[in-house]
Amino acid sequence: MSEKSITVIAPAKINLSLRVIGKRSDGFHEVDTLMTPVPGLFDTLTFTAADDYSLTCDVADIPVDESNLITKATLLFEKLSKKSCVAHIHLEKRIPHGAGLGGGSSDAATTLRAWNEWHGGPLDDATLHKAAATLGSDVPFFLNGYTARATGRGEILTPADAPPRQTIVIFKPAFAVSTPDAYARWKGAVALPGVVYEAVDTTWVTLVNDLEKPVFGKFLFLAELKNWLNSRPEVRTALMSGSGSAMFALLSDPSQAEPLIQTVRDRLDPVIWAWHGEIGE
Repeated sequence: MSEKSITVIAPAKINLSLRVIGKRSDGFHEVDTLMTPVPGLFDTLTFTAADDYSLTCDVADIPVDESNLITKATLLFEKLSKKSCVAHIHLEKRIPHGAGLGGGSSDAATTLRAWNEWHGGPLDDATLHKAAATLGSDVPFFLNGYTARATGRGEILTPADAPPRQTIVIFKPAFAVSTPDAYARWKGAVALPGVVYEAVDTTWVTLVNDLEKPVFGKFLFLAELKNWLNSRPEVRTALMSGSGSAMFALLSDPSQAEPLIQTVRDRLDPVIWAWHGEIGE
């Protein structure tokens, strides 16, 4: 038992579209969003049997106390399954925090699945989904890992066609965006002059994000970054993911991913975090 160990990955996501319908009576916002996994960008969680529960992370500014969703998911699993969850969990963090890429939510969902596997599957899928929804609106999406339309506050999922395979570049500046703050600013948000917020129709999806107005109004650099990316010939379109601060660009030429990243660092932000890979099937 002391040698028991499992390693699991928690992939990122992007919002290909995000419509905010309005505020609900429970304080959340009603949304209609299309999310797809970014399989090549992921956190890694390693569970190793131990005498007590503990959590560590290779990134210093990630909290490893009870505020971390991994620990919250562990405590919830214990409560629902009546199983003791004692292991050392080490988190290798690759998805940037406060980016709108779902890193914390993915870690939580992956933790639920990992503990269920660890204990031989005491919770069925419906129970796991309900548990995930109590941890966060995006968490249920990560239990399945396929492209899905999410409605309600984000917990009601309908499978959707995956986008065609294509190259994506994701940029995230040093600052994070608070999701509650972005939604709080949504209703009264004013469009910045010269910034295109309108939906972009493609042959496979309509790309739009209703949170760009409130977020761009507070973080002008993101508006500048979107405009600059959309002016580039190699970029089909650029859009903020979720509540930001990550911006993704879909490219017409995969070979231009690295040059695009270097150009952004040369001209806009020398220390911006960037990643490129593929989405879709």
